Amino acid sequence: MKNSIITEAQIVKAIKEYEGGRELTDVCREPGVHKSTFYNWRKKYAGMDS
Repeated sequence: MKNSIITEAQIVKAIKEYEGGRELTDVCREPGVHKSTFYNWRKKYAGMDS
């Protein structure tokens, strides 16, 4: 399995930006991930603080 180069802090930051009203395409473009990956992150990391 490939190790991720994206840290948990970056994931939580991206989720908070999305919840703050930023467009999903813009949030996904910055770390270079697919929408489905972002939704999986949101399911796993929702409610966490960095």
